[in-house]
Amino acid sequence: MSDIQNKEKTFVAYEYKRVTVHCYLEGMLKDSYHHFGWKLEKSEPAVVKHVWVPLCVVLAPLALIPGSPVGKMIVDHGSETKITLTFKRDKLICNKTKLNRLQSRFEASVKMISSLDKSKRTTAAALSCVVGLIGTVFIGISIFGYLAGMLPLSIVMAVPGFAGWILPYFIYQAAKNLKTSKVAPQIDKLYDIIYDLCAKADTFLIS
Repeated sequence: MSDIQNKEKTFVAYEYKRVTVHCYLEGMLKDSYHHFGWKLEKSEPAVVKHVWVPLCVVLAPLALIPGSPVGKMIVDHGSETKITLTFKRDKLICNKTKLNRLQSRFEASVKMISSLDKSKRTTAAALSCVVGLIGTVFIGISIFGYLAGMLPLSIVMAVPGFAGWILPYFIYQAAKNLKTSKVAPQIDKLYDIIYDLCAKADTFLIS
């Protein structure tokens, strides 16, 4: 009878949480969630779902080519850029409401960091794609001019056309660097907020 009572006293009901983030945030999340009472259970590459089934059928023959990247597209596979973290926590943890409130603010800050980091690349990619598209239009006009026997027009149109194909790389790098310098202070401020939230959560965790 006493053994049964001891087992009942030592029983702990756990709640679980899965978080998928970019790999560069892995270390910070592992350290931070600990302050909210969570313990890391598992860390693994995030699962990337296969493409639309009818498209899988169309791409299947290409997947047979050795070294083809299409093989990953038609089956679920592990991501190379994102990771899934699994945590567990005592369901009856003290000050749970206060910890959850701080955790919500923490998770909002993490989302903002991820969004700002993503904006570095998306803005640069959009600009470089626009320039590349304009260059393609000029190349098209150049080709039609050549076919129509208008050689001077073809040459004139080819110059901005090739420039539009060469410049996107440099525009991407410049725009990315400019955006990075712009958002860096915002990201640093968010990290400071995260550290403060973790410090506050610690006081509720040990009280």
